[in-house]
Amino acid sequence: MTVDSGKLITTRVSELLGVKYPIIQGAMAWIADAGLAAAVSNAGGLGLIAGGAAPVDVIRDEIRKARALTNKPIGLNIMLMSPNADDLAQLVLDEKLQVITTGAGSPGVYIERWKAAGVTVIPVVAAVALAVRMERLGADAVICEGCEAGGHIGDLTTMALVPQVADAVKIPIIAAGGIADGRGAAAAFMLGAEGVQCGTVFLTAEECAIHDTYKQRVLDAKDTGTVATGRSSGHPVRCLKTPFTRKLLAMEKEDVSLEALEEMMSGSMRKAVQDGNLEEGSFMCGQIAGLLKEKKTCREIIEGLFGQAEGLLHGR
Repeated sequence: MTVDSGKLITTRVSELLGVKYPIIQGAMAWIADAGLAAAVSNAGGLGLIAGGAAPVDVIRDEIRKARALTNKPIGLNIMLMSPNADDLAQLVLDEKLQVITTGAGSPGVYIERWKAAGVTVIPVVAAVALAVRMERLGADAVICEGCEAGGHIGDLTTMALVPQVADAVKIPIIAAGGIADGRGAAAAFMLGAEGVQCGTVFLTAEECAIHDTYKQRVLDAKDTGTVATGRSSGHPVRCLKTPFTRKLLAMEKEDVSLEALEEMMSGSMRKAVQDGNLEEGSFMCGQIAGLLKEKKTCREIIEGLFGQAEGLLHGR
């Protein structure tokens, strides 16, 4: 990590992504759309569009909308368990995207094609062994996501995961989970990361088009305001505490079948994001929500985060 005359943090991640600040906006399904991605990219970070399980034509439209809003790099996230993963992998090439991040599986079957086309490939990992494997497959960097994060999570905390991965791989590391201000970013850099990925803080962004109930719930959250459901199924998901999560946890205690849990989860993300439905919606959110108290623009979030981080890292 270096600092230029303007005291700007420059790392291998910022150089790899071609961005001013080494920060990636988390690819939150139903949330990370063209408007949010473009706002983050225009502010100097890397905005991501979430592929999720949306039809390819819908994602193509979002990519093109984002490009109409920014001339800066944007990326796409592919959840490799999604039924449309193959189609989205081809869309990366068709639309000549600069950056791809992946989750929920290994991108090994796609990496050679992506790399041949000059795409920067950054998988999300939750364990050292997976990070090592991604490096061997040719990944350009890895996002090390701790269980403090919102959405689907692993077992290790960011604090424990990042330095262990840093000791195991040579490619750059991007820390994710529990980072919403300059203190979190500075800590991540000290642990060996060269960039950060943030999701929860962008839920409070003016440009984030989630339902007002969702946004206000994030702003009102306390330090203990989230819970991980789905541990009984082996696929934990961190969300805000709501009547919906209480129902899920009660069902898990009663040892309800996986099929019944999946049926209850079906459509729950849309119900949270679009409808603000506290009874049936899954309000994915990280543990750092208790730190967030006001809405800001993406530019204010990013510039404030790195201004604080730079001061801390240089004793100001």
